[in-house]
Amino acid sequence: MDRSGKIFGNDIPGRVYRKAVRQKERFIRKYGDDSERIYHLSAVPAPAVGRPLGVQKIVLSEKTGVDFDDRSVIIGNIRMGFGHYRISMALASAAHSMGYVPYWFDLHSFAEASCGKIISGQNQLYSLGSRLSQKSFLFNKLFWEPLNSEGFRKLSYNACDQKTAELMTAVYRELPEDIPFVAAHVWPAQAAVHAGLKNVVNAIPDNWPMALHLSEGAIHTVQTPSSYLGYRALRGMDKKHPLRPMPEDSLVYTGHYVDHELVSNIEEDCRRRTERAEKGGPRRWLMSVGGAGAQKEIFRAVIRRLLPEIKKGRAVLMINVGDHDSVWHELIKDVPQMKGCLTEHFDDFSDTMRFCAAAYDGGISGIHAFCHSDIFAAVYSTNLLMRIADVLITKPSELSFYPVPKLMIKRVGGHEAWGAIRSAEVGDGTYECASAAETGAMLSLIQNNGDIIVKMCENIIAAKKAGIYDGAYKAVELAVSRKKPNSPVQA
Repeated sequence: MDRSGKIFGNDIPGRVYRKAVRQKERFIRKYGDDSERIYHLSAVPAPAVGRPLGVQKIVLSEKTGVDFDDRSVIIGNIRMGFGHYRISMALASAAHSMGYVPYWFDLHSFAEASCGKIISGQNQLYSLGSRLSQKSFLFNKLFWEPLNSEGFRKLSYNACDQKTAELMTAVYRELPEDIPFVAAHVWPAQAAVHAGLKNVVNAIPDNWPMALHLSEGAIHTVQTPSSYLGYRALRGMDKKHPLRPMPEDSLVYTGHYVDHELVSNIEEDCRRRTERAEKGGPRRWLMSVGGAGAQKEIFRAVIRRLLPEIKKGRAVLMINVGDHDSVWHELIKDVPQMKGCLTEHFDDFSDTMRFCAAAYDGGISGIHAFCHSDIFAAVYSTNLLMRIADVLITKPSELSFYPVPKLMIKRVGGHEAWGAIRSAEVGDGTYECASAAETGAMLSLIQNNGDIIVKMCENIIAAKKAGIYDGAYKAVELAVSRKKPNSPVQA
């Protein structure tokens, strides 16, 4: 079915449709068209999260090797930064806790297929844009911010993406058409619908409504009430004409997508944070650093601001650079003073787990850096570290929605602004600190005033009671219930 000419009953102009067709043709010339090819699938335990979350990773193979059953749930995703993998892990964790077997279906990982080639090319462009936006004020102001806040918002953008998604369906051929499929990025959701899957949930990540995230034919889930209303009205997706709204049955507010291990331990983790804050223990800071190397100026400023406190035993800094050791080497070069109190935890996930387990019940000091070449370990390490941290320092992206006190630094892309707004309103994080100076001032305020952490923890517990962090469970249940209306499994 052609989903580029009309979107939720809204006609797409002919010139936009023709542009979408030309883009698809360019991708065919560059990456090929494998729509008639048969790809066989098999499954292997996913690194790092295979055992704790029961995750099976779908891979291409010489012959079919997956026996899906009523307990199977597909988690569709792509590797584009850490965000979509992080959301996928939350969905997989929720599914596992509910008695299902999550199958990791990463379009980017299928390198020989057209979908993998297309996504790899687009990811390189996006990473380049992220880096340039941090180096050039004019590029960020005149191109990157408008693209991420308004360009991706246009319905015409969705029309082009829908055409491109038609080239991504070949790898779906061996999936049962009624299998529950929950996507943490719109491309796997769009491709699943084009491939004929019937039970598709499109878990929208951002709090700023953008047509980029639309996948007509799937059930769309959102994390916030404001996002629900914005998507329902297709707010701002056509600046010239009013649009027909999304149908009621195509959109559901679920709450934040958060891993079961984090949600189920909120009260105890917050109790420990509160106890440390009230007793004057070392403030535990966690800094999550993206692979694009964005905001290095802010990260350097944070480290320099905390170093005196760390040396006095009044603060601890944990830094996770994911799978980007080059970013870590740059930080070490820029702030060599770290070396005197630094412990590196590199490419040993067992060591990372042991460190987190020991720190949960005991004391820690100094600076601890984490880096893992395996992407699963790289992303999941932040989940483990969040439970032992007092404050997470992060840009207002997908981590805005996690139940840990947060210091929000400058965004990368205009769409992220509303993540900080949501966190500030829930009360589990600060507003966006838009400069190194403002970030440093907020860091000092929290470092020297434990009551801020205590208040954020109180807000996190209240938010849990209100169901705000139950989004991952509800997204999985939506996909499963479409196949089995009377499913007995509950979150």
